[in-house]
Amino acid sequence: MAARKSTSRKGGRKYGKAASKSVESAMRRRKKGTLTSGKGGRGGKVKSRKQAIAIGLSEARKKGAKVPAKKKSSRRKG
Repeated sequence: MAARKSTSRKGGRKYGKAASKSVESAMRRRKKGTLTSGKGGRGGKVKSRKQAIAIGLSEARKKGAKVPAKKKSSRRKG
């Protein structure tokens, strides 16, 4: 019989529990209609699911939760 490979991820969790709580909170606020984008909430209401997740992760980063760093954009010079 062939050996089964484990589906567990090597090196532990990528995101911490606090990060998922922050994302959950952002999703609830989006559904409620109180989640806004931009600095100081001056932007418009967030309607996109992806944007709500991004805001939740950003808030988690600010609180110091275990969240991977943002991917750097590869801009061309000149």
